[in-house]
Amino acid sequence: MSTPRFPGSTALSRVRVYDWPAPDGLHGGTPHVHTASTEAYLVIGGSGQVHTVSPDGPAQDPLSPGDVLWFGPGTVHRLVNAEDLELVVVMQNAGLPEAGDAVLTFPREVLTDPAAYAEAASLPSDASEEKLAEATRARRDLAMQGYRELVAAVREQGPRALEAFHRDAAALVRPHVQRWRELWEESVRAETERTRRQLLALDEGDPGIMSEASVVRTDPHPTPRRFGMCGRLHTWRPRPEDRL
Repeated sequence: MSTPRFPGSTALSRVRVYDWPAPDGLHGGTPHVHTASTEAYLVIGGSGQVHTVSPDGPAQDPLSPGDVLWFGPGTVHRLVNAEDLELVVVMQNAGLPEAGDAVLTFPREVLTDPAAYAEAASLPSDASEEKLAEATRARRDLAMQGYRELVAAVREQGPRALEAFHRDAAALVRPHVQRWRELWEESVRAETERTRRQLLALDEGDPGIMSEASVVRTDPHPTPRRFGMCGRLHTWRPRPEDRL
């Protein structure tokens, strides 16, 4: 059996949050926002904070083992590592964040220029660990510049400053939405339809897909943890059947 999808095609990863110092003296990852997907953190080790910007304004929430926090689309968030912070991340709409649903908080002159944004957001595809780390830190620091500007604007102007950022983010991702819709239909919609058919079968007293019951072990990717927005990512590779 191939690796089954979580309900709603949910993705799972394990993140060791960066301990690199940021321009504000704190240590952590890149502030960003998701335009279509909900994300959740389950803290499994260490301590730190998550800094957010929502219509309620800027906020800071402490993180310690056992804590679970959820972020809906539009919530700007940034992880801060106080000591060995590590999380399990649950992400809605697997495939969409990797396709650009996550928008980094670059300064507005970058955010509103698709070519400049693409250049600033990308990491070198064939580089040493040292060069990748350097590029990731530079990307984080540029996003921190825009993030600090956004926080200051929200404190001064209130929710309308965040609304302006949301409009810029929506304009940036608009060219990709058709492809996102295709990904969503192939995954989330397909899984939802599978559940709908199963409920119809159960209503008729038919076990339906229960006859396909099995246990599947998914192996971790053998490569080093990759550089993500918030930290080094540990992910699991699908069973070979999934790639057919």
